[in-house]
Amino acid sequence: MNHSFCSNRNKVLSVPAFISSAFHSRFFLYSTLLTSIIILGACGSSPKNKQELPGTNSVQILMNEPQPISPLEIQRLKNAAEAWYDSSLGKRGFNGGMIVAKNGHIVFEVYNGNAHVGGNDPITDSTSLHIASVSKTITAMAVLKLAQDGKLNIDDELGKYLVGFDYPGVTIRTLLNHRSGLPNYVYFMEELGWDKKTFITNADVLAYLINRKEDLKKHIGLPNARFTYCNTNYALLALLIEKVAAKKYPDYLKETFFVPLGMKHTFVYNEQQAATVIPSYDPRGRVIPMNFLDVVYGDKNIYSTPRDLFIWDRVLTSGILFNEKTLAEAYAPYSNEKPGVRNYGLGWRMNLYPSGKKMVYHNGWWHGNNASFIRLMQDTATIIVLGNKYNRSIYHVNKLSNIFGHYLDTPDEEESDARQPEAPAKRIVRPKKATVVKKTTVKTTTKKKRANKK
Repeated sequence: MNHSFCSNRNKVLSVPAFISSAFHSRFFLYSTLLTSIIILGACGSSPKNKQELPGTNSVQILMNEPQPISPLEIQRLKNAAEAWYDSSLGKRGFNGGMIVAKNGHIVFEVYNGNAHVGGNDPITDSTSLHIASVSKTITAMAVLKLAQDGKLNIDDELGKYLVGFDYPGVTIRTLLNHRSGLPNYVYFMEELGWDKKTFITNADVLAYLINRKEDLKKHIGLPNARFTYCNTNYALLALLIEKVAAKKYPDYLKETFFVPLGMKHTFVYNEQQAATVIPSYDPRGRVIPMNFLDVVYGDKNIYSTPRDLFIWDRVLTSGILFNEKTLAEAYAPYSNEKPGVRNYGLGWRMNLYPSGKKMVYHNGWWHGNNASFIRLMQDTATIIVLGNKYNRSIYHVNKLSNIFGHYLDTPDEEESDARQPEAPAKRIVRPKKATVVKKTTVKTTTKKKRANKK
């Protein structure tokens, strides 16, 4: 078993050794004032953080120094995280990586298993895994970055930017907060006759919404009437980014976030990488093959590591890239028709507790890939788990939030969130035809495959 804690594999470190190792680890090169982040252009940071790099057109921005944390607190948090891991993931065939952090310091880190189940390629801090719908957090912040830079208004209708998209009332904001009323391409493309031997692209999704609107009419909801989690929204947002930024979505993310922030192992998947990316597996360790939905991006298809996502979290928390107004909009709850703890912002799920605590997070599930990215900003804490062998226990990691403060009240609350990490939109049901028996068989098989995308 490849089992590592805090950058020293196969060994649990003492507190003094942990602190020494942490400051020698690659991550902390990004975490202290001794190291900088290279930003390709101005990013809305304050002048004191900016410094031009001689001989380049780049701007260097110094990362904020992590806040102090005592050795005793590090040890307490590490012990609690390790105990949860050993009881909840370590014993359940976990294949992936996990980080728990406080005040900008990693207090617990572990990697287990092999990138190829049954192989001899141990998962490490540089193994890029599919983060599924956690990708939506990056897509959303990319859109908000364009808005912050004055290149779009999130209350504009999408039709202002994408020619032929005639859906009045569908604004950029309603796409971001899943209140557009649009149907889910994960279902409607096949229902309307898409050949499953051919990969769907983002442009294909848009074309169907434009050219097959009459066929979809009864499945289109009233914009901003209610929350309906829908992958179509983020496939369209990726196209919006491409239109406004005048570059491909993968290139924009790479140039705006990944390279400047030192997220060296984060990228957007493309079809040419099919033979080289890490595959995903079912609970028994069998490879789950890719299918015709696997090249659409925006809603999914970003590969990353726990450390890179921790960099992403620290940048969001620091205020370096995004101002207070932008972040306030991102983390505001927009679906308040029904009382309850759960809500959705602009690309972020959130739990709003009666105690005043707020959990901002996103889960992901695509094929056998599971992901959980939890941010407890009031307690400056972060919990990240990525795995490529289906493991429902990953979604139970929200239980660890209670080591930082009072969040989850009951086990039932935790369990209900774990059962449905991402609820799919209601599937379109077509009228029965003479070949109903044959079509029922096909739909049953498809439904099982689609259960992977939640």
